[in-house]
Amino acid sequence: QVQLVESGGGLVQAGGSLRLSCAASGRISSTSVMGWFRQGQGKEREFVVGIRWSSGRTNYGDSVKGRFTISRDDAKNTVFLQMNSLKPEDTAVYYCALKASYSSYIPVTEREYDFRGQGIQVTVSS
Repeated sequence: QVQLVESGGGLVQAGGSLRLSCAASGRISSTSVMGWFRQGQGKEREFVVGIRWSSGRTNYGDSVKGRFTISRDDAKNTVFLQMNSLKPEDTAVYYCALKASYSSYIPVTEREYDFRGQGIQVTVSS
């Protein structure tokens, strides 16, 4: 069983930046995919970005392209989400997720991931 723990959320003004972290309790397989999802109040859960652990290949949701950047630290089993130029519509609970089984693509639906974190609040004020 893998546990994922998010950190780094909080309140920021529009135009500001935040960096989220997601630490995995166990070692992440090279075939794994790590992803970030978010859910705003009254909205459906939305795919933000995913990264293939071995290659570093990424896939970004359209709403965050050019503003958010995902990266990983293999030694720390941690994935980061650097969020720049934040907008009020980025306000949401952000979740990290891990697909431990092999996948030839980066899933954009949460049900394809095997483990999820508890989520962390990000609030962007206007």
